[in-house]
Amino acid sequence: MNECSQFQSLSNCGGGIIGVMTANLSELSYETRKRNFRNVQIDAIGVALSTAAAPFLPVFLTRMGASNLQVGLLTAMPGVTGLVLALFIGRFLQTRRNIVPWFSGSRLMVLSSYALTGLASIVLPREWLVNSVLGIWALATIPQTSLAVCFSVVMNAVAGPEGRYALLSRRWTIFGLTNTVVTFLATQMLDRVAFPLNYEILFLALSLGGLISYYFSSRIVLPDQSPPPLSESRSLRETLQNYASLLSQHPAFVSFSLKRFVYLSAISLAAPIFPLFFVREVHASDAEIGVINMASSAVMMIGYSVWTWISRRRGGRFVLLATTLGLTLYPLASALTPQVGWIVVYAGIAGFFQAGIDLVFFDELMKTVPPEYSATFVSLAQSLQYLSAMLAPLAGTWLADHLGLGTALWVSAALRLAGFLLFLRPDYHFSLK
Repeated sequence: MNECSQFQSLSNCGGGIIGVMTANLSELSYETRKRNFRNVQIDAIGVALSTAAAPFLPVFLTRMGASNLQVGLLTAMPGVTGLVLALFIGRFLQTRRNIVPWFSGSRLMVLSSYALTGLASIVLPREWLVNSVLGIWALATIPQTSLAVCFSVVMNAVAGPEGRYALLSRRWTIFGLTNTVVTFLATQMLDRVAFPLNYEILFLALSLGGLISYYFSSRIVLPDQSPPPLSESRSLRETLQNYASLLSQHPAFVSFSLKRFVYLSAISLAAPIFPLFFVREVHASDAEIGVINMASSAVMMIGYSVWTWISRRRGGRFVLLATTLGLTLYPLASALTPQVGWIVVYAGIAGFFQAGIDLVFFDELMKTVPPEYSATFVSLAQSLQYLSAMLAPLAGTWLADHLGLGTALWVSAALRLAGFLLFLRPDYHFSLK
C-alpha cells in the first residue's frame, strides 16, 4: 500500500471557501494546531514502518507458488474496489461530524493486514495460504478506499489553506527516509533468516507501525462539522443527476480533475513499461534497477523541500506548469538513450519533478473542493484516479506488445505533454497565485 498522494488559497471557488476554512481552524488553539502538525508527522513514521513491507508481499506470494494472475490480482484489487465503492464511501463520510476516527480506524485496519498475512503463514497449510492472503487483502481494499478519501480531507483540514505544502512536504520527506531505512534493514534480515520464517517475522514486526499510526492519528483534533443536507436518491439515475447538479456549481473542480486525470493516466501508462524497458531494452541488472529507483526516491525527498520554497516565491501555477512539463522528459529521454548511466540521471530528475507534482496536484485539487462537501468531492476525484490506475497500465502493455516498449514510452511522453498543454490554459474560476 502506498501513502495517499497530493496544499494555498481557495479564493473564489464555491463561494466563501476561505472564510469557512479559516473559521473552522480558528476554533482550535495554537497549541492544538501545533500538536496536530506533530501528530501527522509521527503518524507518517508508523505508516512508513508498515508499508516498507508492501514491496515484499508479491514476492512472498510468488515464492509460495502464486500464479501471475494471483499476483496481478493483488495489484488490481484496490483499483477495482475503489472504482466501485469510492462514491458510496464518500457519501457516507460526508454525513460524519468528525472524520478523524474513520481516518485512523481505516489506517489501522489496512496496516493490520500485514500482521494477518504473517499469522496466516504460520497457522495455515501452504496449499491454502495464497488464496487466504488474497482474501485478507481483498477485504483490506474496503478500508483502503475509505482511507484514500479521509487522507485528503484530514490533511487539508490540519494544514489549512496556506499550510498544505509545508505539511505534506515534511510528512513525505519523513515517510521516505523512514521507509528507505526500514527497507534496507528488512532486506538484510530476509537474506539471513530461512524462508518462510523471514517473511513471517517481517510482516508481524512491521505491522507494529499500524499501532503507532493509529495512536497518533487518532489524536488529531478537528472541530466537528455540520454535515450539509444530501439529496435523497431513489435510483441510480437520480443519484447521477444529483452529482451532476452539484458538480455544475463547481466548474473549477471539474476542469482540474479532468486535466489531472489525463496527466495521471500518462504516468500510469508508463508504470508497467519502465521495468520491462530496463530489463529487455537497457539490459540492466537487479542492482542497477535498484540504483535507478534509489536515485528517484532520494532526489524526491529533496524535491519536497525545494518545491515548497519555490511555491512561496513563484506561486502554485508556476509549480504546476514546471513540474508537468519537466516530468514529460523522463520517458522521452529514456527511450532516446537506453543506457543505465543516463537513466539513473533521468530518474533523479524525474524524482525531483514528481515531488512537485505530488504537492501541487493535492494543493490545486483542494483549492477547488468546497469544504462542506469535501468527502464527496474527494471521492469523485479518487474515482477518476482509480479509473486511470486500472485502464492506463493495460493500454501501456497493449502498446508495448504491438508497437514496442520504446514507442509506448513515447506515447506516455506525448500524453504528458498534452496534459501540460491543458494546464497551460488557465480556465480556473479563481486566480492561481
